[in-house]
Amino acid sequence: MAILDKDATVKDIIDLGRKEMGEMADVSDATGQFRNLLLEQLNRVLRMEQAEGKKDFTRLPKIRIGVCPGDGIGPAISEQAVRVLEHLLEAELRTGRIELVMIDGLTLERRLETMEAVPADVLKKIKTCDVLLKGPTTTPKGGSLESANVMLRKQLDLYANVRPVQLPEEGIDWIFFRENTEGEYALGSQGIELPGKLAVDFKVTTDLGTRRIARAAYEYAAANGKTNIEIVTKANIMKKTDGNFSRICHEVAMDYPDLKLEDWYIDIMTAKLLDKTRRSDFQVFVLPNLYGDIITDEAAEIQGGVGTAGSANLGDEYAMFEAIHGSATRMIEDGRGAYANPASLIKASAMLLRHIGFSDRADKLEKALEEVANGPEKVVLTGHEDGATGEQFTDALLARL
Repeated sequence: MAILDKDATVKDIIDLGRKEMGEMADVSDATGQFRNLLLEQLNRVLRMEQAEGKKDFTRLPKIRIGVCPGDGIGPAISEQAVRVLEHLLEAELRTGRIELVMIDGLTLERRLETMEAVPADVLKKIKTCDVLLKGPTTTPKGGSLESANVMLRKQLDLYANVRPVQLPEEGIDWIFFRENTEGEYALGSQGIELPGKLAVDFKVTTDLGTRRIARAAYEYAAANGKTNIEIVTKANIMKKTDGNFSRICHEVAMDYPDLKLEDWYIDIMTAKLLDKTRRSDFQVFVLPNLYGDIITDEAAEIQGGVGTAGSANLGDEYAMFEAIHGSATRMIEDGRGAYANPASLIKASAMLLRHIGFSDRADKLEKALEEVANGPEKVVLTGHEDGATGEQFTDALLARL
């Protein structure tokens, strides 16, 4: 309660009362909104608890691969990735064992028109597919339009974002398991604002969500001869959310006694990725959503730039594969779309092939990519007219395949 000056008038008292009543009403609205958010998240936990077992993508009699080009440079690089998939899956496409489904409408213009992060008709088509190859999409700053990526991860329950980074000449062979459906991103468009006063955003961590991303990382490590796991949080500051994330990761690790776990804070880990005396020791990382988003961009830059890195978003029923970079709309505005580097989405295509049971072709594609990008006769893309086009890059890649 504010204290009035001894010379306050009746009007001052009335104005102050109205102000305090308004603030109390704002707080009441905000607490009601927070209650609804908690109930929504508890319902999400219930859905996770009731989920059926994992789909074995390698045993499906027919596999439908959806392709969403997105916007910005998305259509340009998606076209090249589809050329590669059509080449490598020619026999399966001919017999109908695999079907490529082109899905339009995941553009910024259409999303603004419908004011849906993913238009309902587009989402319906996506759900008829088993896996999705997705080009970059643009998320406007501010406003209430949520990221298409965040919405797809929620709707398809793609809880594991898996991003490999390799630089053999420096002993780097990293793979990041980023929790993909929680953290700051789960409620990023549902914060509370008291205009002119303050704004609050929310971060959510569930026990089940953490357990399943930890288990995904440990299962990968155990199956691929890895021994070191890095748990990356800011548990010294975010004591409830990150603190529980670290604790649960250690609990799950009791089922994997051969794995060595280390706890890191996100700030020092970003530094240690640059430490050439230490970074070759790292193998598998498991971390919450926001930290994973940031640090994998840093790791990709070490590898050669965000344009070189692909990304898998894995769930029990669906999977989505994409580049880790954005839509680079400036390149389109400058008329340079043809010079966009398709390597990231083609690398994501290799991850897709491996996920649906074509590891031999994925290996072949990754080897050819390495030759085209870094071999003696490498094709240099600069994003400008002084470099190759994405089509020329893919022509050279297909020649090697």
